[in-house]
Amino acid sequence: MIILKSEREIKMMAEAGKLLADCHKKLAKLIQPGITTMEINDFVAEYLKKHGAKPEQDGYRGYQYATCASINDEICHGFPRKTPLKNGDIVTIDFVVNLKGALADSAWTYAVGEVSEAAKNLMKVTKESLYKGIEQAVAGNRLGDIGHAIQTFVEGEGYSVVRDYTGHGIGRTIHEEPQILHFGNPGRGVRLREGMVITIEPMVNEGTWHSKVDKNGWTARTMDGKLCAQYEHTIAITKDGPIILTEQ
Repeated sequence: MIILKSEREIKMMAEAGKLLADCHKKLAKLIQPGITTMEINDFVAEYLKKHGAKPEQDGYRGYQYATCASINDEICHGFPRKTPLKNGDIVTIDFVVNLKGALADSAWTYAVGEVSEAAKNLMKVTKESLYKGIEQAVAGNRLGDIGHAIQTFVEGEGYSVVRDYTGHGIGRTIHEEPQILHFGNPGRGVRLREGMVITIEPMVNEGTWHSKVDKNGWTARTMDGKLCAQYEHTIAITKDGPIILTEQ
């Protein structure tokens, strides 16, 4: 069941989204060669606590961290760890803020020090694909319009879109209906309605879109060991068009 949000609920989620975006801005300055993703995780947890919020995925379905930290060929759900990040790595930090019961979700891929031109281009295309999808998040359009816009742009740039992990509705819980695919056919799928709040979060691979999961049961990585990047925003569907609740 898709749960439509009131203006008041969207306003509360926007407040959570602003806090999340502010935290990402801090991370952009914090992430350098030598820092560990566990240190990043602890910074996020403390930052949210300081501002009266909490990391919603800590404890979600048994997950034990404030963030997901996915490095290089890891697609999503990477565990924070104590191994220092190296110059040339890319790392995606993904977390959900709970501020007074309102949720917001955003992921961002960061360059660690000086990265290759290939990594820079992957990150650029992935970020652009997110906004291509957001442009289609208009009341009256269908979910397939979002996925098609992302897929055609990404594949046109020579990359692939991960199909095993998707965006989702968000509100009272992290994952609500509907599922947001980052591939598909235009004019197909659920029609977007005013009051829906969704995440759009394309994960884009250098090589094949196929993934595999580590023995920990959480961390997904590319099948061929090539890089993956991801960018995610929480979006409210309104009569005036899409509103990005987690804009940096």
